[in-house]
Amino acid sequence: MELFDLYTAEREKTGKTMVRGDPVPGGFFRLVVHVCIFDPAGRMLIQRRQPFKRGWADLWDVTVGGCAIAGDSSRSAAERETREELGLIVDLSGVRPTMTINWEHGFDDYYVLTRDVDPASLHLQPEEVQAVRWAGRDEILQMIDSGEFIPYEKSLIELLFFRRDHRSSHTRSDWTRSR
Repeated sequence: MELFDLYTAEREKTGKTMVRGDPVPGGFFRLVVHVCIFDPAGRMLIQRRQPFKRGWADLWDVTVGGCAIAGDSSRSAAERETREELGLIVDLSGVRPTMTINWEHGFDDYYVLTRDVDPASLHLQPEEVQAVRWAGRDEILQMIDSGEFIPYEKSLIELLFFRRDHRSSHTRSDWTRSR
């Protein structure tokens, strides 16, 4: 039985937990993490979920995704999920999520990393992941249209690709305030 910590709307742990699969109680929230790994050429490592997975079975997804279990921080959950799903060790010490999406029942933290990873060297978790490969932005958007990829908002995918090179909300790094 897997337990998830419950949070307030301000993202503070309440000391309460819920069982995986149960609905999130009213007024509480849970934490989900995603890790999006890009190669130096700007392609995202994507994973194909197992056909027997509950929820989005047999579809392609971003590099890593999963729920924070009781006791996890966002960072430790992202490190754990990457290690479990891909057998890849990432150290996110001092790294904050690139962005957070708030949704009806929780917080979804996205970490965007650049790594030169050989997909053949990864040790995929057989209960979760059937395959991994590199894909560009346009290919992923086409896969969403064809129903091969989890139906994320296309603007989210475009933002993830943008954020791999831009860590602020401004598009010009040399912007200065002038009077």
